[in-house]
Amino acid sequence: MTGIPGKLPESISAGSAAPDSRDADADAPFSELDLALVDALQAAPRAPWSRIGRALGVDATTAARRWERLRTNGLAWISAYDSAKSATVAYVEIRCRPWAMESIGAALAGMPWVFSVDETAGDFDLLASVVAADLPALGRSVRGVIGGLKGVRSTRTRLAITLYSEGGDWRMRAMEPSGHAELGTPRTSRPTVHSAHMHHRPPPADQALLEALGRDGRLGYTDLGAMAGMSEHTARRRLQRMIRDQDITFRCDLAHPLAGLSTVVLYRTGVPHTHLEATGNALARMEEVRLAVSVSGSDNLLVMAWLRGLYAIDPFEAHLAERFPQLKVSDRTVFLHSRKRMGRLLDATGRAIGHVPFSLPRV
Repeated sequence: MTGIPGKLPESISAGSAAPDSRDADADAPFSELDLALVDALQAAPRAPWSRIGRALGVDATTAARRWERLRTNGLAWISAYDSAKSATVAYVEIRCRPWAMESIGAALAGMPWVFSVDETAGDFDLLASVVAADLPALGRSVRGVIGGLKGVRSTRTRLAITLYSEGGDWRMRAMEPSGHAELGTPRTSRPTVHSAHMHHRPPPADQALLEALGRDGRLGYTDLGAMAGMSEHTARRRLQRMIRDQDITFRCDLAHPLAGLSTVVLYRTGVPHTHLEATGNALARMEEVRLAVSVSGSDNLLVMAWLRGLYAIDPFEAHLAERFPQLKVSDRTVFLHSRKRMGRLLDATGRAIGHVPFSLPRV
């Protein structure tokens, strides 16, 4: 199902009520416990509340209650999606007529196969992160659907090749070391080669689980089975198999501007091929890096960083230059506003206000 330009599909869940129905403290900064809770759920997104509470030094009821406040107010959320190994992924740089920016951004956000949309200050106006079944479908979708939107001046596509880290690997780093020990072995990023074509699509039952968990990655098995149209036992068995086979990725995200991470920067960089894997893996371990992925083109490595302000850009780049002398930064692009992140629709403060279930383009 492709989106209609300028209109969001009916399948979007209204993840937010009217602003005046939110808790009075919805716009308050995250507390230290809130950030530690996000950190814990990034490490173990579906761990029982008793285990999360022990990691934070609070009881299970307190952990669950505080999470419900964050989730209800769109301040943090847990989603799930297909693993990177099963998809053809690309990053599309879009130049727009000034008067068309708003309508194009809204149209892109409503397309189920465009999983992230960012407004930028740089050589292009919008960045669309897209998924397709194979390379021909990707080309048709970018040229025919995105390129056909009224007001689009040009597009440039960078095909994702090897993913070294992504948002699901990033950590808030707000927990005490003892908390990480309680939650067990930390999740670590590992290089994943994207597919040039989808070898197999998830069966309908798995797809139903993915869609339900995309809305709420902490759904209990009873609710999950009901939403996916199967028994609790079947939902448990199928999901545990998907986790074991690494066919599903869970991710805890947050409204980063309200958590003190106001500046997102995307770097187009180049590194000699002999240094590419080592550089990608080292970047993946950096505290500020949200995305490190090798891509097609002369700039063969994209790096995204979450920073605490514009003042942090120069020190971060100085650190990059010192640590990676072989890395050449060709361009920096600062994000003005993220409209959509991994299927979540976001408002100007970064809070989640809706959800667009994933589906492949039909072109």
